[in-house]
Amino acid sequence: SPGPWRSCRGGTGPRPSPAKPRSGVAQAEPMSVWFQVPRMLLLLWLLPLAWPGEGSQRSEPMFTAVTSHVLPPDYDSNPTQLNYGMAVTDVDADGDLEIVVAGYNGPNLVLKYDRARQRLVNLARDERSSPYYALRDRQGNAIGVTACDIDGDGREEIYFLNTNNAFSGLATYTDKLFKLRAGRWEDLLSDEVNRAVASRFAGRSVACVDRAGSGRYAIYIANYANNNLGPHVLLEMDVAASDPARGIVVLTDVAAEAGVNKYTGPGQPGGLSLQGGEGVNGPNFLFHNQGDGSFVDVAAAPVSLDDPYQHGRGVALADFNRDGKVDIVYGNWNGPHRLYLQMSTSGRVRFRDIATPKFSMPSPVRTVLAADFDNNQELEVFFNNIAYRGSSANRLFRIIRREHLDPVIEELNPGEAMEPEGRGTGGVVTDFDGDGLLDLILSHGESMAQPLSVFRGTQGAGNNWLRVIPRTRFGAFARGARVVLFTRRSGAHLRIIDGGSGYLCEMEPVAHFGLGQDEASSLEVTWPDGRVVTRAVSSTETNSVLEIPYPQGAEGQLPPTLLECGQGFSQHENGRCVDRDECAEFPFVCPREKPLCSNTYSGYRCHSNRRCSRGFEPSEDGTACVAQVAFFGGYPSAGSQLWAWRPPSSLLSLGLGLCLHFYAL
Repeated sequence: SPGPWRSCRGGTGPRPSPAKPRSGVAQAEPMSVWFQVPRMLLLLWLLPLAWPGEGSQRSEPMFTAVTSHVLPPDYDSNPTQLNYGMAVTDVDADGDLEIVVAGYNGPNLVLKYDRARQRLVNLARDERSSPYYALRDRQGNAIGVTACDIDGDGREEIYFLNTNNAFSGLATYTDKLFKLRAGRWEDLLSDEVNRAVASRFAGRSVACVDRAGSGRYAIYIANYANNNLGPHVLLEMDVAASDPARGIVVLTDVAAEAGVNKYTGPGQPGGLSLQGGEGVNGPNFLFHNQGDGSFVDVAAAPVSLDDPYQHGRGVALADFNRDGKVDIVYGNWNGPHRLYLQMSTSGRVRFRDIATPKFSMPSPVRTVLAADFDNNQELEVFFNNIAYRGSSANRLFRIIRREHLDPVIEELNPGEAMEPEGRGTGGVVTDFDGDGLLDLILSHGESMAQPLSVFRGTQGAGNNWLRVIPRTRFGAFARGARVVLFTRRSGAHLRIIDGGSGYLCEMEPVAHFGLGQDEASSLEVTWPDGRVVTRAVSSTETNSVLEIPYPQGAEGQLPPTLLECGQGFSQHENGRCVDRDECAEFPFVCPREKPLCSNTYSGYRCHSNRRCSRGFEPSEDGTACVAQVAFFGGYPSAGSQLWAWRPPSSLLSLGLGLCLHFYAL
């Protein structure tokens, strides 16, 4: 029926006569122009649905389930119980990574890959003689777990965030911090010297941070306060009072000293703290290290990460557009999910939400993961949902970099990792079998006991990869370190060694780089104390794991030979690969119609001289006018994108899209 189209055509009139067929050409009965025009308009109106920032779900499944033969449900290794957070660390110090699982109404698990049997097995078995027995801790009702070296002995301790069935405020059972002493894992918080600092509050998140760059980590606990009962805690070793060689580790709470003794919970602000946290109907926190180990919250304007009206859950850090800056993705509980790109305007750091409507679609989200599952150089984002009051499938997106433009966000098919009835509560990625492809492990619980699920990728088997493991000065995993990999054809890729992310989880302490058909040329590691190491990467090291020790010299280690930094970069006299300033090197590189040259990370861009109206300012590269406050508050923050200048062709599609939207209302 032509009727519905009249409101957008602007009136009705007599229908034109059908066009006559040309002689000598066989032709069916022609359609009237009345019907041709609406079809043409419909085609134009559907253009915004194919906007590059949206994409449609690809049909090829990304994951296939391997639980039945890698981790079959059983009493010992994969009991059907309520599980929550997971962490990846080397529990038995054999060089391979294990997966530690927080069990809520059952034991905690320590899953190790048995190469001979090609399956995951639980080291923390129900045997009192086992050195891992204490890690089970059935009474704790654990929900979160993290691992890091707190005492500088070169091995990571394991912290379990327990609840003991307390929703908020005080609990009757403490958290546990396990250390390997005399060949057995024992709880440091049970020692007499530490009982005063053992947390008896219901926690909601936990992460590790090397706030002073010493190689000894502090453990950040985001408690769920009841009014003013239960502030955040920052536990670290008192070096002067401790003797790790004798197994004596004295802990102290330095949250007040560090400026992070905040409150989250009913009637309190939320917390996007460090790399893991939870906001509950209050603003997120973004703690900036002031260089002396103390922090200041900078989440509010103009940084624009506070998101005060949402309930934050899982969070992950990555460089999604490969501009050398750390971006943030996180999920809000039944609220709009966010994908914040870091930008700087006039020297001020800000974050801009580029989440598309599909990406930001509210869901009962728990864990958020960012990784390159198919080794094609582009990062994927996985939303792990909990089937809350009905089915809620997990979702997967690919973030595709574009030169000088925001990335394309493409929805993918998670395959069997969709789990529409899964009670998702946690998830980690790690390459436990050593094939160079990241594996996905999901936990379930809260509203129904379900076993763990294990998935392997179905794509990217022929792509190259490289895995980098930086070490601290003590030989432990350097969580919080920054790793940049320079490639021969695709520029620089950035990873952060995880100290806590997802939701109540901690990823593997490895910088995993998918390379596609490209090759690495050099890499750079920056430790939390600012020390830097650069080294060349040979073609023979492709598809391997590289261990990078901490630089012990006063000035660090400089490369012995020249580095190949790749397109857009050059080697500085200090030995590091740095971005080339093509605008300074070639002053007349831009044409007359676009005379202004802006240097960008790994390249440059030519544009005309743009002046902005009141309330707006030039974007980072000077090519658009953006609102002076990137986040306007409310729902959704992605609306700030509508205020950026777009070329006329983009405005056309945008305008047609709004016409269709209003008509649908």
